[in-house]
Amino acid sequence: MRSTEAYWDNLKRLKEAMAGADAVVVGAGAGLSASGGFTYSGERFHKYFADFEKKYGFHDMYSGGFYTYDTPEEYWAYWSRYIFINRYKDAPKPVYGQVLDIIKNKDYFIITTNVDHCFQKAGVDKNRLFYTQGDYGLFQCSVPCTQETYDNENIIRSMLERQKDMHIPSELLPVCPNCGRPMTMNLRSDDKFVEDEGWHRAANLYESFLQTHIDGHILFLELGVGYNTPVIIKYPFWRMTAQNRKATYVCINYGDALCPKEIEGQSICIDEDIGKVLNDLR
Repeated sequence: MRSTEAYWDNLKRLKEAMAGADAVVVGAGAGLSASGGFTYSGERFHKYFADFEKKYGFHDMYSGGFYTYDTPEEYWAYWSRYIFINRYKDAPKPVYGQVLDIIKNKDYFIITTNVDHCFQKAGVDKNRLFYTQGDYGLFQCSVPCTQETYDNENIIRSMLERQKDMHIPSELLPVCPNCGRPMTMNLRSDDKFVEDEGWHRAANLYESFLQTHIDGHILFLELGVGYNTPVIIKYPFWRMTAQNRKATYVCINYGDALCPKEIEGQSICIDEDIGKVLNDLR
């Protein structure tokens, strides 16, 4: 289905499905940020982490994120750079704004496993967004002693500015204001992930949106979702499409666009770069 004819036919079907939808649910994964230029290896990695690569021999940001550093000062030197470029710098390409452009006149909701805050920066209403896996811009207690999160922009910028020889000053090490133990990122990696008040509010808004539209003409628009955590977006989208004959499932994923046989007649799968598809659709 990579032929030009099939591509434009699918794009036409997507445009018609969008026009006929009463509601749109966007499910966004890492592929969307990759399309926006948030790559984690190659030139971008070398620009910000050449010293860590030279010392430790890893060649991408993910590997560096899992490395066991000798000191917390070095750990946070690495992570402050990582958080700054992937959370507080804008994506090189405007794909998130393009997503908003095509859905802004619809009743929509967005669920994402991405933690880079790009939807918020593109102008998405926070009442229409559920970021299930956390946010690079939030700290939490490593224990955790409370179900609270804390904005980290000021301290991350200080770590970035004051680090030297791949270490931050010890006085910048983040500690929990309640118990004094080390802070960590609010990212879902184990059972210590903090689901704060904002997280639960977003989860309830998402569930309410689905219940309101679940039997109507609803378009499930899946963008760059892989198989690391398919139970969050991909499998529910398949299930809800199968349960509603008026629903349409759309998968745009470069190199991995597919659907179950049971919903083929309700599905549009486009194997192409998301940014190109959004441009062509507009």
